Order: sequence, then structure tokens, then C-alpha cells
Amino acid sequence: MKKLQKGFTLIELMIVVAIIGILAAIAIPNFIKFQARSKQSEAKANLKASFTAMKAFFQEKDRYSDKVQEIGFVPERNNRYAYFLNATGTLSSRATAVETYTAAGTDTAIGVDEFKGYAAVGYAASACAGAPQNAAGSWTDTGGLQYTVLARGNVDSDSVLDIWSISTGSRDFGATPTAPCTMTGTNAGGEPANNENDV
Repeated sequence: MKKLQKGFTLIELMIVVAIIGILAAIAIPNFIKFQARSKQSEAKANLKASFTAMKAFFQEKDRYSDKVQEIGFVPERNNRYAYFLNATGTLSSRATAVETYTAAGTDTAIGVDEFKGYAAVGYAASACAGAPQNAAGSWTDTGGLQYTVLARGNVDSDSVLDIWSISTGSRDFGATPTAPCTMTGTNAGGEPANNENDV
């Protein structure tokens, strides 16, 4: 007596593969975007820490400083973002197991943790930091009563950087941003702003 063998036909298997492909095409990009958004939380947390350090320094010294060692702002290692307290200056190096600063303690930025394999990010002006950013190179306003700290990092391994900022005072980003700026409206002091969103 002949036994009947049961199984799937080629068409049924092709339909299942097509359904899995469609689901993967929808889920994978959303997962990558969600993963990149979760990496942005590093910038927000460290910018709030820089705001606290800057305000505490101002209360004690009655001035702002752009020296990371002077204000005591040193974020934890394994950082994807670099943090800038001025538009030009020196960047601390996190390319080795031990972070190195300039001998004079004049570093105005914290570098990306290259030791962990993240791509280095250098100084660059941002046209998206909102008023009252001073065009002269310092991020303090003309009276020295406001200070802005900038974070630049690569969260999705492309050529475009994700840029955040925080200021000790409120800023106006305007009603309609021009590319690559993404922030609009007003931003209260002490609240991180996503100047250029790379997610």
C-alpha cells in the first residue's frame, strides 16, 4: 500500500518567503531609526550635565568659562558625541585608554571616545544654534550673560552628523528652518535642542 506524503508546495513556500520579506522591509528600517534615537539620549543627558556645571561655575565665579577642566564637565567614556564649549580651541583626546588633555588645561571640548571605535568629530561652526549665538566665534552673547554648549556626533554611521545644543538662556530658532537645520520656534534655557537631526 502506498503512503501519501504531505508537505508544502513550492508556491506556498514562496508566499511565506514573500510575507517574511515584506515584514522585514518594514521592521528593519524602523528598528534602525529607533536604535539611533536611543543613542541621542547620550547627548541630551550630557548637555544637561554641562548646563548644571556651567550654572554652578557661574554662581561661584560670576562668569562663564569655555575650559572643560575649569568648570568640571567631563562626561563618562564611551561617548559617541563630542562636546564643544567654544567654536574654536583644543579637543581632549579619548583615543587611548586614558584621556589626555593639554598641559595648560585649555581644552574647550571633549572628544569622541575613539578608543571604543567611534569616529572622531572635529570643530565646525553650526549655523543652527539659534539667536543669540554670537558670530564672532564665542557662543556667549555680547554681554556674556548666556552660554551655549554644542554636541556633535554620528549615530547612524553615515556622513551626516547629529547636532544638539543647550544654552543657559532661551533662544529663538525662527519659524522655518533652512537645511540642514531642523529646530524651530523658541527653546527655553536648560532644554536641549536638536539643531540638526540625523535620525
